[in-house]
Amino acid sequence: MKLASYAAPTGTSYGLVDGEQIVDLKMRIGSSYPDLKSLIEMDAIQAAEKFHTGVTADYHRDEVTFLPTIPDPARIYCIGLNYHAHREEGGRPEVKDPTVFMRIADSQVGHRQPLVKPLESDNLDYEGEIAVIIGKPGRRIPETSAWRHVAGYACYNDGSVRDWQRGSSQFTAGKNFVRTGGFGPWMVTADEIPPGTNLTLTTTLNGAEMQRGVSDDLIFPIPKLIAFLSTFAPLRSGDVIVTGTPSGVGAYRDPKVFLKPGDICEITVDKVGTLSNTVIEG
Repeated sequence: MKLASYAAPTGTSYGLVDGEQIVDLKMRIGSSYPDLKSLIEMDAIQAAEKFHTGVTADYHRDEVTFLPTIPDPARIYCIGLNYHAHREEGGRPEVKDPTVFMRIADSQVGHRQPLVKPLESDNLDYEGEIAVIIGKPGRRIPETSAWRHVAGYACYNDGSVRDWQRGSSQFTAGKNFVRTGGFGPWMVTADEIPPGTNLTLTTTLNGAEMQRGVSDDLIFPIPKLIAFLSTFAPLRSGDVIVTGTPSGVGAYRDPKVFLKPGDICEITVDKVGTLSNTVIEG
């Protein structure tokens, strides 16, 4: 199933995406599950199954404003330098454990919503990534059972303001400008993508391919990330793990390529969909 969060004429909601149509789940089961995160927290994704066929749609996709797939995750764990080619293009050494930094919810936008190049910088860069949404919570999760904790997958653009990112030894400032990261267009539930599926990720800018990678090339695969992160903090339902970007980011191109107003940046993950965002300044 494809499950999306959005703003509808009646307010914020979430629903089941079927082609161009959306069945609004909040209207049907919202008394128990007011948002997508609560549906995941209550381990009730299957409650949406009965609306998958034979139910009249409530909206066309063009009638809603997509929100980040999980609009208010408690934690967004981002993994840096997690593809060999990207680590090498940046001249970074090999590491024993994943490089982890955090994003905040205000730094995200949904599908078809504008990324905002901040007034303070001309160095907004794209980073196409695969996002993992946690379903079953846990602490000290073994790699062997990690897949059981995955609720689904989405596309992510880990937009990075490079001069602010590199202004200190920490990434936080450059990764958290308001509305610089894209998350969507929806979550494809884990039952649709078998554990260990090799997913292909591409990033295009104004129609030109800038990045291409496959999840089999991750230095630290998804089960390792789940095990590592859950060692120092419990993973909770609705938490997001952004798994890293392949080579081809704008900062390492010659000449450099940074996002500017009017650009259209699209992140595609096969078996998931395409996250599309225009760029504005603000």
